[in-house]
Order: sequence, then structure tokens, then C-alpha cells
Amino acid sequence: MTTSASVSGGAQQEGVRSWTTALELVVLGAVWGGSFLFMRMASGPFGASVLVELRLLFGALVLSPFLYRAHLHIKRSQWPYLLLAALLSSALPFFLFAWGAERAPAGIGAITNSLAVLFTALIGFLLYGQRISRRRVIALFTGFFGVVVLMSHRTGGSGIVLAALAGTTAACCYGFSANIIKHHLSELPPVMLAAISLWLAALMMLVPAALNLPAVVPPASAWLAAVCLGMVCTGIAYGFYFRLIKRIGAARAVTSTYLVPMFAVLWAWLWLGEAITPQMICAGALILGGVIFSQRDKAPRG
Repeated sequence: MTTSASVSGGAQQEGVRSWTTALELVVLGAVWGGSFLFMRMASGPFGASVLVELRLLFGALVLSPFLYRAHLHIKRSQWPYLLLAALLSSALPFFLFAWGAERAPAGIGAITNSLAVLFTALIGFLLYGQRISRRRVIALFTGFFGVVVLMSHRTGGSGIVLAALAGTTAACCYGFSANIIKHHLSELPPVMLAAISLWLAALMMLVPAALNLPAVVPPASAWLAAVCLGMVCTGIAYGFYFRLIKRIGAARAVTSTYLVPMFAVLWAWLWLGEAITPQMICAGALILGGVIFSQRDKAPRG
């Protein structure tokens, strides 16, 4: 009886954990989707450079407790890779997405953001000789075709094209940074690495932000959006994400990003009244479908 009860209790706990994990993945996707809404709200009043600096500072402050005794973990040879990772995982992509948010609906950046998974595989193949399967090659072409469809959206003028190009470049930056972290910085505690990256990126963006201060003090709504973008969508979300990776593994945790475009478009529609167009739906289906299709591949050998 005791053994049977223990097995039953263990199964119930596993079921609860499964539902909890699923809920956490959805919440994380919703929070990251909100980052594109907040960028859309605050990028105009602040400008891309200043908004990114605020985002980095607020996010870094949230994660600063994880920097305790960081000097004991970092080797001198790792600093060049840390600087490169900070540039490509935070400073440059954050700026590109914020710059795009000034010119196009929030959903544009969120949809192109999904290409990061595919760029990670492509750059791993080109720079590190990692195997890339036929399935992922197909997914890459499908995703890039989705970007072309997205850029065919003419109702927003050239802003749509520029924002799509900026978002695609930002996703490429994420692909580079993911490989740099995997091959050169994997020994560092993940949340500590995120905190260091945000602080280094904040230093990189300090001069551009100082040279592009807004002429008029932004309204309270823009300040609130900037605070939420930095503290919630960057600092807290990063910590939450790495907690999930530790518990369920990176392969499952990354599925939260599949929900980002859907939530970004939803929040922008609810709060800003931005239209959900056929081009956005088609492009999102192509890019996201390609990403999901590629993730069904077997783990690469070697």
C-alpha cells in the first residue's frame, strides 16, 4: 500500500510540475512578447539609443546580485569573448529592435526575432563545423522566405522593410552570440553571464545614448514602458529563463520563444490598436513553422 501510494503521489507531483512548467513557458513568452510592445511605446519619445541604455541599466540592476564573487569565475582569456557576447547578445540587437520599433508595428520585430534559432544553427555550421541537417536547411530557406513576405507589406511604406531588415540582423547577432557563449563561455554560471553582458553592453551604449538625449522630457507612459522593458522583460525574464533551463534543459526552455510573435502582435493590437495583416500572419507562419520544423530534428552528432 505504501509503495502504491508513493508511486501515485510521485505521478501527481510530476503532473503538477508538467502543468507548472507549461504555464511558466507561456508566461515567459507573454513577457518577451511584451518587450516589443514596450519598445514600440518608448522608442519614439526616447530614441533608440537612450531607450536601449535604460533597458540595459534596469535589467543589469535586477541581475546584479548574481555578480557576487564573479571575478573568481572569469579567466583573463575569456574577457574578449565576454565583450563580443555583450555586443552581439544585448547592445546591438536591442538597438536594432528599438530602431525598428520607431518605424514599424511591434509584430514586425517579434516575427523576425524567431529567426535567431535558425541563425544559431547556420553560424554553428559555418564557423564551428557543426552538422546542419537537410531539415534545418529547409527551415532556413522557409524562414528567409517569410522575411521576404514580411517586407512585401507596403501599407507602412519603407518603414516595414527597414524594420524587417533590422530585426533579421538582430536575430543574426543572437545566432553569433549563442555560438560564442556555447564554445567559449559555457563554464560561467548562466545568470551571472547575463548580468555581466548587460553591464558591459550598458557601457558600450553610454556614449551613443549621451549624444542622442531627447530634446523633450518623455511622458510618464514612456518611462513606465522603459522600466518594464528593462526590469521585467530583460532582468526578471532572463533570470526566469535560466531557471527554466536549469530545471528542464535548454531544448525545452527555448520553446517559450515560439510564443513571442503571437503575444507581441496580440499586445500591440490590444494596447495600440495595431492591425494584424495577412502578410504578418503569413510571414509569422513561415518563419515560426520553419523554426518548429527544424527543432524536430535529431541532435547533431560531433
